[in-house]
Formats: sequence, structure tokens, C-alpha cells
Amino acid sequence: MSALLAVEGLDVRHGLLQAVREVSLDVAEGETLALVGANGAGKSTLLRAIAGAHRPAAGRIVFAGRDITRMPAHRRARAGIALVPEGRRLFPELTVEENLRVATASRRPGPWTVEEVLEAFPLLEPLRRKRAASLSGGEQQATAIGRALMTNPRLLLLDEVSLGLAPVVVEGVYRSLATLIESGTTIILVEQDLARAMRVADRVICMLEGRVVLEGLRGQLTREQVTGAYFGLRQGATA
Repeated sequence: MSALLAVEGLDVRHGLLQAVREVSLDVAEGETLALVGANGAGKSTLLRAIAGAHRPAAGRIVFAGRDITRMPAHRRARAGIALVPEGRRLFPELTVEENLRVATASRRPGPWTVEEVLEAFPLLEPLRRKRAASLSGGEQQATAIGRALMTNPRLLLLDEVSLGLAPVVVEGVYRSLATLIESGTTIILVEQDLARAMRVADRVICMLEGRVVLEGLRGQLTREQVTGAYFGLRQGATA
């Protein structure tokens, strides 16, 4: 697998608060990377910086061999980066299908169409003409992921996929995600459910207070190592 994304020494601030501190990481083409860590660790801010929604104070972001650090978000979307933000942020008065079609404004050439998305997320097929405001949390999450796929991304950024969803709903969303992973989609996944993240990811990175404190392949990390890093009991480890 070749490198698709490289983040080099990235600092990101919210005013005087430094949310991301000297973060460096890379993601290979076709890889699924899980970002884990406690609330406030900087995971969502890092995703937003990669997507272009938050400008870094220092460092560099390279995508497909091109420096995109100062590239605006809409151009990153056209280059192949799609973010599914925490909270889904659908257009509530539009139907499921209309929410999917909105994304075609930033569409790249590729295989994802409305019909392909509905096949990957079969729970949406009978809901395609329902307004987003009337959907359950799981249905909204599936629609938000489908909307991102409509841009035909090379890199899919998923922020807090299971947050606020019932366990049975999460299972359904992850079954559909498995289809994306098997198809070779490159994914960075922010997930609070540590066990689930470690099951689906090729590699796990744990962040604490804006820094990467643990990194390793799924099979080389134990739950105890990740839990220790999560709570700051062990820092600076690499597996």
C-alpha cells in the first residue's frame, strides 16, 4: 500500500487553546486507521484540519503527494477528501435522496451513485423520500456517510460514528462500513468504542491532550496498552 495522506508536525489552535500538538501520522492507500482518545484529546479537531474546516497554526498536510495545508475545504473535497462530522449535519427539510444528491456539487468521477449508496446502506432504500428530520439517529448517520460517499472520496473521515446510537443501530451501521472497508476505501475513523475500533481498524492511534501517545498495528497492540495510553498512564509508546 502506498501513502495517501501525510500529516507532519501539525499544530491546531482554538484561540489560545492548542488542541493539536505536533501531530505526525500517515495513512496508506486502502488502510483503515482508528483515532481513539478521551473527549478533548484533539481527534475531531485533527479531522477538521485534514478536511480543511480548521486552518493549522503550524505543520503540513500532504494528500496524494500534494501539499494541501492552505487549500480551502471545497477544493479538498474535489481532490477526494470527505468528512462525516460529529452530529451528522444533514439538511433536515430535504429527503434522504436529496441530501445524497446535494453532495454531487463536489463530486469526483467514480463509482458511487444514489443507487450504489442505497445498496451499501439498505436501511435507507425505503426511506429515500423521507425528510431527514424524521429519521432516527442511525438512519441519519447512514445518510451522512452516504452523502460523503457521493463525492467519490479517496479518503473518508468519520467522526464519532456510534455516538448517541443504540447498540443494535451501531451494529447495522458497522455492517455497512465493513462493505466500504472490504472495497478498499481509505478511512480515518474517530470512535469512542475502543473494542469496536480495534476490531475494524488496520492500525490504531491514541491521542491525549492533543498529542499522539500510542500508535501500532491492531494485532500488535493490546487493549490494556491502548487503555493505559487513553488515560495517560503510558505515553510515547509505539508498537
